[in-house]
Amino acid sequence: MTYGQQVLDDLRPETRELRRMIPDVYKGFAALHGAAFAPGVLDTKTKELIALAIAVNTQCDGCIASHARAAAKNGATLEEAAEAIGVTLLMGGGPASIYAPRAYTAFQEFYEQIHGSPEA
Repeated sequence: MTYGQQVLDDLRPETRELRRMIPDVYKGFAALHGAAFAPGVLDTKTKELIALAIAVNTQCDGCIASHARAAAKNGATLEEAAEAIGVTLLMGGGPASIYAPRAYTAFQEFYEQIHGSPEA
């Protein structure tokens, strides 16, 4: 199993249980998520790349995996992901240098699942 998918799988049972206990909170969060990522002046792909970069700087493995997958699903390329993640090094310093490779690894894994291996 891949890094990104493993993170999501590990969180799934915990999230499911909490969602069962506070469904209205999760419904509200889902509505906010939908509104935040709806295409507007910025397309969904760009918004997911922004979220991926923020996830690196907040050091959130679950967020990294979730937004890496969503960015890949919304058409981000390996180069776009690398460049977006690269900005985190400026803004996040040393801690970002640990989480940035995790983010790129997760993105690569989801990219290959969705689009196949990139041409050499």
